[in-house]
Amino acid sequence: MRKGAVVAASLALAVLPAPPAAAAPGAAAPGSPPDDSGTPAAAQPQFRITDERIQESSGLTASRRHDGVYWTHNDSGAYGPEIYAVDGQGRTVATVTLTGEGVEARDWEAIAVGAGPDGEPAVYVGDIGDNFQGGWPSIRVYRLPEPRRLTDQAVRATSFTLVYEDGGRDAEAMMVDPRDNRLYVLSKEIAGGVYAAPERLDPDGRNTLERVDSAPLYATDAAFSPDGAYYAVRTYWAATVYDASEGVRGRTVERVPLPESDQGESLAFSHDGRSLLAGTEGPGSPVWSMPLERAADADGGADPSADASGRGGGSAGGGQGASGAADADAGTGAAALIWTGVGLAAVVIAGIAVLARRS
Repeated sequence: MRKGAVVAASLALAVLPAPPAAAAPGAAAPGSPPDDSGTPAAAQPQFRITDERIQESSGLTASRRHDGVYWTHNDSGAYGPEIYAVDGQGRTVATVTLTGEGVEARDWEAIAVGAGPDGEPAVYVGDIGDNFQGGWPSIRVYRLPEPRRLTDQAVRATSFTLVYEDGGRDAEAMMVDPRDNRLYVLSKEIAGGVYAAPERLDPDGRNTLERVDSAPLYATDAAFSPDGAYYAVRTYWAATVYDASEGVRGRTVERVPLPESDQGESLAFSHDGRSLLAGTEGPGSPVWSMPLERAADADGGADPSADASGRGGGSAGGGQGASGAADADAGTGAAALIWTGVGLAAVVIAGIAVLARRS
Protein backbone atom coordinates (compact mmCIF):
# COMPACT_ATOMS: atom_id res chain seq x y z
CA MET A 1 0.00 0.00 0.00
CA ARG A 2 1.19 3.51 -0.83
CA LYS A 3 1.86 6.41 1.51
CA GLY A 4 -1.19 8.03 -0.04
CA ALA A 5 -3.14 6.31 2.71
CA VAL A 6 -1.87 8.93 5.11
CA VAL A 7 -2.73 11.97 2.98
CA ALA A 8 -5.82 12.89 4.98
CA ALA A 9 -3.93 12.93 8.25
CA SER A 10 -1.09 14.87 6.65
CA LEU A 11 -3.46 17.58 5.47
CA ALA A 12 -4.87 17.90 8.94
CA LEU A 13 -1.40 18.14 10.43
CA ALA A 14 -0.48 20.96 8.07
CA VAL A 15 -1.67 23.43 10.68
CA LEU A 16 0.74 22.01 13.28
CA PRO A 17 4.53 21.52 13.46
CA ALA A 18 5.62 18.13 12.15
CA PRO A 19 6.11 15.39 14.78
CA PRO A 20 9.81 15.16 15.64
CA ALA A 21 9.96 11.45 14.84
CA ALA A 22 8.80 11.87 11.26
CA ALA A 23 11.47 12.00 8.57
CA ALA A 24 10.98 13.35 5.08
CA PRO A 25 11.23 10.57 2.47
CA GLY A 26 14.24 10.43 0.20
CA ALA A 27 14.87 8.16 -2.77
CA ALA A 28 18.10 6.75 -4.18
CA ALA A 29 18.60 6.32 -7.90
CA PRO A 30 18.58 2.68 -9.03
CA GLY A 31 22.05 1.14 -8.95
CA SER A 32 23.55 3.94 -6.87
CA PRO A 33 24.96 3.49 -3.34
CA PRO A 34 22.50 4.21 -0.52
CA ASP A 35 22.26 7.92 0.20
CA ASP A 36 23.78 8.67 3.60
CA SER A 37 21.81 11.89 4.08
CA GLY A 38 19.29 11.41 6.86
CA THR A 39 20.83 8.07 7.80
CA PRO A 40 21.38 7.31 11.52
CA ALA A 41 25.07 6.97 12.33
CA ALA A 42 24.67 3.36 13.47
CA ALA A 43 22.96 2.24 10.24
CA GLN A 44 25.10 0.41 7.71
CA PRO A 45 24.16 -0.64 4.16
CA GLN A 46 23.75 -4.43 4.21
CA PHE A 47 22.99 -5.03 0.54
CA ARG A 48 20.99 -3.72 -2.38
CA ILE A 49 18.39 -5.89 -4.14
CA THR A 50 19.56 -6.25 -7.73
CA ASP A 51 16.81 -8.37 -9.31
CA GLU A 52 14.82 -6.20 -11.72
CA ARG A 53 11.74 -8.33 -11.07
CA ILE A 54 11.68 -7.11 -7.46
CA GLN A 55 10.33 -3.60 -7.89
CA GLU A 56 8.35 -3.33 -4.66
CA SER A 57 10.04 -5.30 -1.88
CA SER A 58 7.35 -5.11 0.76
CA GLY A 59 8.44 -7.81 3.22
CA LEU A 60 11.67 -9.35 4.47
CA THR A 61 12.54 -12.29 6.71
CA ALA A 62 15.64 -14.34 7.49
CA SER A 63 15.69 -17.89 6.20
CA ARG A 64 15.72 -20.54 8.89
CA ARG A 65 17.36 -23.16 6.68
CA HIS A 66 19.93 -21.07 4.84
CA ASP A 67 22.30 -18.79 6.73
CA GLY A 68 22.84 -15.41 5.10
CA VAL A 69 19.71 -15.73 2.95
CA TYR A 70 16.56 -13.61 3.22
CA TRP A 71 13.11 -14.04 1.68
CA THR A 72 11.29 -11.12 0.08
CA HIS A 73 8.37 -10.50 -2.29
CA ASN A 74 6.64 -7.78 -4.27
CA ASP A 75 3.71 -5.64 -3.15
CA SER A 76 0.40 -5.46 -5.03
CA GLY A 77 0.46 -4.93 -8.79
CA ALA A 78 1.19 -6.97 -11.88
CA TYR A 79 3.24 -9.55 -10.01
CA GLY A 80 2.84 -13.28 -9.73
CA PRO A 81 2.63 -15.33 -6.52
CA GLU A 82 6.39 -15.52 -6.10
CA ILE A 83 8.86 -15.13 -3.26
CA TYR A 84 12.58 -14.56 -3.77
CA ALA A 85 15.59 -15.78 -1.81
CA VAL A 86 18.34 -13.13 -1.82
CA ASP A 87 21.85 -13.53 -0.46
CA GLY A 88 24.10 -11.13 1.44
CA GLN A 89 25.03 -9.38 -1.81
CA GLY A 90 21.41 -8.75 -2.75
CA ARG A 91 21.45 -11.35 -5.54
CA THR A 92 18.47 -13.60 -6.11
CA VAL A 93 19.51 -17.20 -5.52
CA ALA A 94 16.06 -18.81 -5.86
CA THR A 95 12.59 -17.93 -7.07
CA VAL A 96 9.72 -19.89 -5.53
CA THR A 97 6.26 -19.84 -7.10
CA LEU A 98 3.36 -20.55 -4.77
CA THR A 99 0.70 -22.91 -6.08
CA GLY A 100 -2.40 -24.43 -4.55
CA GLU A 101 -6.07 -23.74 -4.01
CA GLY A 102 -6.87 -20.14 -3.13
CA VAL A 103 -3.38 -18.79 -3.77
CA GLU A 104 -3.30 -15.39 -5.45
CA ALA A 105 -1.19 -12.25 -5.26
CA ARG A 106 -3.86 -9.72 -4.31
CA ASP A 107 -1.90 -7.44 -1.98
CA TRP A 108 1.08 -9.20 -0.44
CA GLU A 109 2.53 -7.09 2.35
CA ALA A 110 4.51 -9.28 4.75
CA ILE A 111 6.52 -12.46 5.06
CA ALA A 112 7.73 -14.46 8.07
CA VAL A 113 9.33 -17.81 8.83
CA GLY A 114 7.73 -20.11 11.37
CA ALA A 115 7.05 -23.82 11.52
CA GLY A 116 4.80 -26.14 9.60
CA PRO A 117 2.56 -28.86 11.08
CA ASP A 118 5.55 -31.20 11.05
CA GLY A 119 7.71 -28.77 13.01
CA GLU A 120 9.93 -28.07 10.01
CA PRO A 121 10.64 -24.49 8.88
CA ALA A 122 7.83 -22.92 6.89
CA VAL A 123 7.39 -19.57 5.14
CA TYR A 124 4.26 -17.53 5.82
CA VAL A 125 3.20 -14.95 3.23
CA GLY A 126 0.69 -12.30 4.29
CA ASP A 127 -1.87 -11.31 1.66
CA ILE A 128 -3.12 -8.78 4.19
CA GLY A 129 -3.12 -5.40 2.43
CA ASP A 130 -6.39 -3.57 1.85
CA ASN A 131 -6.18 -0.40 -0.21
CA PHE A 132 -9.92 0.03 0.36
CA GLN A 133 -9.39 0.46 4.12
CA GLY A 134 -11.56 -2.44 5.18
CA GLY A 135 -13.23 -3.18 1.88
CA TRP A 136 -12.13 -6.82 1.83
CA PRO A 137 -14.28 -9.07 4.04
CA SER A 138 -11.29 -11.30 4.77
CA ILE A 139 -7.55 -11.63 4.26
CA ARG A 140 -5.32 -14.61 3.58
CA VAL A 141 -2.04 -16.04 4.75
CA TYR A 142 -0.21 -18.70 2.76
CA ARG A 143 2.09 -21.26 4.36
CA LEU A 144 4.62 -23.30 2.43
CA PRO A 145 7.50 -25.54 3.52
CA GLU A 146 10.77 -23.63 3.33
CA PRO A 147 12.71 -25.25 0.47
CA ARG A 148 15.75 -27.28 1.45
CA ARG A 149 17.45 -26.45 -1.85
CA LEU A 150 17.77 -22.94 -3.23
CA THR A 151 16.59 -23.52 -6.78
CA ASP A 152 13.81 -22.07 -8.88
CA GLN A 153 10.76 -24.20 -8.13
CA ALA A 154 7.02 -24.31 -7.56
CA VAL A 155 5.82 -25.21 -4.06
CA ARG A 156 2.27 -26.00 -3.01
CA ALA A 157 1.05 -23.68 -0.27
CA THR A 158 -1.76 -23.99 2.25
CA SER A 159 -4.17 -21.06 2.26
CA PHE A 160 -5.71 -19.70 5.47
CA THR A 161 -8.59 -17.24 5.57
CA LEU A 162 -8.58 -14.71 8.42
CA VAL A 163 -11.15 -12.14 9.58
CA TYR A 164 -10.79 -9.36 12.16
CA GLU A 165 -13.05 -9.59 15.17
CA ASP A 166 -13.85 -5.86 14.85
CA GLY A 167 -14.17 -5.47 11.09
CA GLY A 168 -11.89 -5.25 8.07
CA ARG A 169 -8.89 -2.92 7.93
CA ASP A 170 -5.62 -2.35 6.13
CA ALA A 171 -2.46 -4.08 7.36
CA GLU A 172 1.14 -4.39 6.23
CA ALA A 173 2.81 -6.05 9.23
CA MET A 174 2.83 -9.71 10.22
CA MET A 175 5.04 -11.78 12.50
CA VAL A 176 5.23 -15.36 13.80
CA ASP A 177 6.42 -16.18 17.32
CA PRO A 178 9.08 -18.91 16.95
CA ARG A 179 8.29 -20.28 20.42
CA ASP A 180 4.66 -21.27 19.87
CA ASN A 181 4.19 -20.50 16.16
CA ARG A 182 1.44 -17.95 16.92
CA LEU A 183 0.80 -15.57 14.05
CA TYR A 184 0.10 -11.85 14.55
CA VAL A 185 -1.15 -9.20 12.14
CA LEU A 186 -0.70 -5.48 12.88
CA SER A 187 -3.10 -3.02 11.28
CA LYS A 188 -1.87 0.11 9.56
CA GLU A 189 -4.03 2.86 11.05
CA ILE A 190 -3.90 5.97 13.21
CA ALA A 191 -5.04 3.85 16.15
CA GLY A 192 -3.73 0.53 14.89
CA GLY A 193 -3.90 -2.78 16.67
CA VAL A 194 -1.96 -6.00 17.16
CA TYR A 195 -4.17 -8.97 16.30
CA ALA A 196 -3.48 -12.55 17.33
CA ALA A 197 -4.55 -15.45 15.17
CA PRO A 198 -5.84 -18.67 16.77
CA GLU A 199 -3.16 -20.93 18.25
CA ARG A 200 -3.68 -23.28 15.34
CA LEU A 201 -4.75 -22.05 11.94
CA ASP A 202 -7.62 -23.89 10.26
CA PRO A 203 -7.30 -24.18 6.47
CA ASP A 204 -10.95 -25.16 6.11
CA GLY A 205 -12.65 -22.37 8.05
CA ARG A 206 -12.35 -18.70 8.97
CA ASN A 207 -9.73 -17.83 11.55
CA THR A 208 -10.67 -14.86 13.76
CA LEU A 209 -8.01 -12.28 14.56
CA GLU A 210 -8.36 -11.01 18.15
CA ARG A 211 -7.02 -7.58 19.11
CA VAL A 212 -4.50 -7.99 21.93
CA ASP A 213 -2.63 -4.68 21.94
CA SER A 214 -2.21 -1.30 20.29
CA ALA A 215 0.18 -0.88 17.36
CA PRO A 216 2.41 2.08 16.48
CA LEU A 217 1.10 4.73 14.14
CA TYR A 218 1.03 3.31 10.60
CA ALA A 219 2.98 0.11 11.23
CA THR A 220 4.51 -1.18 7.99
CA ASP A 221 6.20 -4.37 9.19
CA ALA A 222 7.04 -6.44 12.27
CA ALA A 223 9.28 -9.37 13.19
CA PHE A 224 10.27 -11.64 16.06
CA SER A 225 13.89 -12.22 16.98
CA PRO A 226 15.13 -15.75 16.16
CA ASP A 227 14.80 -16.88 19.79
CA GLY A 228 11.45 -15.15 20.31
CA ALA A 229 12.79 -13.07 23.19
CA TYR A 230 11.98 -9.81 21.40
CA TYR A 231 9.80 -8.48 18.65
CA ALA A 232 10.09 -5.26 16.66
CA VAL A 233 7.59 -3.07 14.84
CA ARG A 234 8.55 -0.48 12.25
CA THR A 235 6.82 2.56 10.78
CA TYR A 236 8.00 4.79 7.96
CA TRP A 237 10.31 6.56 10.41
CA ALA A 238 11.51 4.30 13.21
CA ALA A 239 11.36 0.85 14.77
CA THR A 240 10.50 -0.09 18.34
CA VAL A 241 11.82 -3.25 20.01
CA TYR A 242 9.75 -4.96 22.73
CA ASP A 243 10.56 -7.52 25.38
CA ALA A 244 8.51 -10.62 24.54
CA SER A 245 9.48 -12.68 27.58
CA GLU A 246 5.84 -12.59 28.71
CA GLY A 247 4.37 -12.63 25.24
CA VAL A 248 2.95 -9.96 23.00
CA ARG A 249 2.03 -6.69 24.67
CA GLY A 250 5.64 -6.53 25.62
CA ARG A 251 7.59 -3.77 27.33
CA THR A 252 9.47 -1.26 25.17
CA VAL A 253 13.21 -1.85 25.45
CA GLU A 254 14.70 0.09 22.53
CA ARG A 255 13.80 2.58 19.84
CA VAL A 256 15.76 2.52 16.61
CA PRO A 257 15.78 5.41 14.09
CA LEU A 258 15.58 4.18 10.51
CA PRO A 259 17.23 5.61 7.40
CA GLU A 260 15.11 7.86 5.24
CA SER A 261 13.61 5.89 2.39
CA ASP A 262 11.14 6.21 -0.43
CA GLN A 263 8.68 3.59 0.82
CA GLY A 264 10.05 1.83 3.91
CA GLU A 265 7.92 -1.26 4.40
CA SER A 266 10.14 -4.18 5.40
CA LEU A 267 11.79 -5.23 8.65
CA ALA A 268 13.64 -8.34 9.80
CA PHE A 269 16.00 -9.47 12.52
CA SER A 270 19.40 -10.62 11.38
CA HIS A 271 20.13 -14.35 11.64
CA ASP A 272 21.92 -13.86 14.97
CA GLY A 273 19.26 -11.49 16.30
CA ARG A 274 21.79 -8.74 17.02
CA SER A 275 20.63 -6.30 14.33
CA LEU A 276 17.52 -5.09 12.59
CA LEU A 277 17.37 -5.03 8.81
CA ALA A 278 15.12 -2.45 7.15
CA GLY A 279 14.27 -2.21 3.48
CA THR A 280 12.21 -0.11 1.12
CA GLU A 281 10.24 -0.48 -2.06
CA GLY A 282 11.55 0.66 -5.42
CA PRO A 283 13.96 -0.69 -8.06
CA GLY A 284 17.42 -1.50 -6.75
CA SER A 285 16.19 -0.92 -3.20
CA PRO A 286 18.73 -0.89 -0.34
CA VAL A 287 18.54 -2.93 2.84
CA TRP A 288 20.11 -1.33 5.92
CA SER A 289 21.44 -2.96 9.09
CA MET A 290 20.99 -1.28 12.48
CA PRO A 291 22.85 -2.90 15.41
CA LEU A 292 20.74 -3.25 18.53
CA GLU A 293 22.10 -1.71 21.70
CA ARG A 294 20.78 -4.54 23.83
CA ALA A 295 23.25 -6.77 21.92
CA ALA A 296 26.09 -4.34 22.58
CA ASP A 297 25.11 -4.22 26.23
CA ALA A 298 25.25 -8.01 26.39
CA ASP A 299 28.84 -7.75 25.18
CA GLY A 300 29.70 -5.45 28.07
CA GLY A 301 28.94 -2.17 26.33
CA ALA A 302 27.32 0.91 27.77
CA ASP A 303 23.94 0.80 29.42
CA PRO A 304 21.38 1.56 26.70
CA SER A 305 19.31 3.58 29.17
CA ALA A 306 22.17 6.07 29.38
CA ASP A 307 22.15 6.78 25.64
CA ALA A 308 21.31 10.42 25.09
CA SER A 309 19.83 9.59 21.69
CA GLY A 310 16.80 8.12 23.43
CA ARG A 311 17.16 4.71 21.80
CA GLY A 312 17.63 2.83 25.03
CA GLY A 313 15.69 2.79 28.25
CA GLY A 314 14.37 -0.65 29.04
CA SER A 315 12.16 0.85 31.72
CA ALA A 316 10.88 3.63 29.50
CA GLY A 317 7.94 1.51 28.47
CA GLY A 318 6.82 1.32 32.06
CA GLY A 319 5.47 -2.16 31.43
CA GLN A 320 3.26 -0.91 28.63
CA GLY A 321 2.73 -2.73 25.35
CA ALA A 322 3.22 -1.36 21.84
CA SER A 323 1.36 1.77 22.87
CA GLY A 324 4.34 2.52 25.13
CA ALA A 325 6.18 3.83 22.06
CA ALA A 326 3.75 6.71 21.75
CA ASP A 327 6.29 9.42 22.41
CA ALA A 328 8.44 8.15 19.54
CA ASP A 329 6.05 7.92 16.61
CA ALA A 330 2.98 6.01 17.64
CA GLY A 331 0.25 5.25 20.09
CA THR A 332 -1.92 7.61 22.00
CA GLY A 333 0.42 10.59 21.88
CA ALA A 334 0.64 10.59 18.10
CA ALA A 335 -3.05 9.89 17.80
CA ALA A 336 -3.83 12.83 20.04
CA LEU A 337 -1.58 15.05 17.95
CA ILE A 338 -3.28 14.00 14.75
CA TRP A 339 -6.80 14.37 16.09
CA THR A 340 -5.87 17.79 17.40
CA GLY A 341 -4.72 18.67 13.90
CA VAL A 342 -7.94 17.30 12.45
CA GLY A 343 -9.94 19.45 14.85
CA LEU A 344 -7.97 22.58 14.04
CA ALA A 345 -8.25 21.88 10.32
CA ALA A 346 -12.01 21.52 10.68
CA VAL A 347 -12.20 24.86 12.49
CA VAL A 348 -10.15 26.55 9.76
CA ILE A 349 -12.32 25.05 7.01
CA ALA A 350 -15.49 26.07 8.83
CA GLY A 351 -14.16 29.61 9.23
CA ILE A 352 -13.37 29.82 5.52
CA ALA A 353 -16.86 28.62 4.69
CA VAL A 354 -18.43 31.26 6.92
CA LEU A 355 -16.32 34.02 5.38
CA ALA A 356 -17.16 32.81 1.91
CA ARG A 357 -20.88 32.96 2.66
CA ARG A 358 -20.56 36.49 4.02
CA SER A 359 -18.56 37.77 1.06
